[in-house]
Amino acid sequence: MNRRSLSMLLLLALATCRQEDMYSQEKAVGWGKFFPFPGRMTMQHPVPGTVARNPADAPVPQPPEITAAMLARGRRQYNINCVPCHGQSGDGEGMIVQRGFPKPPPLFNDRLIKAKARHFYNVITHGHGVMYSYADRVAPADRWAITGYIRALQRSQHAQVAELSDNDKQHLQESNP
Repeated sequence: MNRRSLSMLLLLALATCRQEDMYSQEKAVGWGKFFPFPGRMTMQHPVPGTVARNPADAPVPQPPEITAAMLARGRRQYNINCVPCHGQSGDGEGMIVQRGFPKPPPLFNDRLIKAKARHFYNVITHGHGVMYSYADRVAPADRWAITGYIRALQRSQHAQVAELSDNDKQHLQESNP
C-alpha cells in the first residue's frame, strides 16, 4: 500500500469518528455475552494454578466507630477522590459534570440516605454505574472514613435547628445576625 492510499484511509477513518460514538461504546460486562471470547462469555475461568490477589471470600472490614479524627480523614479523602464528580456538598455538581460528564445522584437524596453504610463502601470498592472502582486508590479504612463523611454531609443537608446543641445554636445565631 502506498503512502497516498494510507493517508486517504487514515483520513476516511478519522472522518467517520463522531464524538457521541466515543462516549457510548459497546462494552463487555462481567458474565455477559461478548462474541470475541471463547464460549462468547466475557468472564473467563482463570488459568489453572492462578493465585487470587484479592479472593472473593476475603473478609471485608467492618465499619469502625466514627470519631472526629475519622471524619476529618474522610473529609480529606472525599475532597481528593469524590469532589470532582459529587461536588463539595455532595449535590452531584462537581467539576467534571460541568465539563459534560454524567451527573451522579445527590448523596442526600432519599434512596441514598436510606442506604446502608456498606453500600457506600461497596460503591467505592467496586464502582457503580459510570463510576469506576477506587479500590486501588482508596484504602479500606479510608473507604469507611469517606462513608462516615458522606453520612455527615447527608445529616448536614437535613439538620433541624431543634436537634442542635445549645452551643451550636448560639454559634449559628452569632454567624447569622
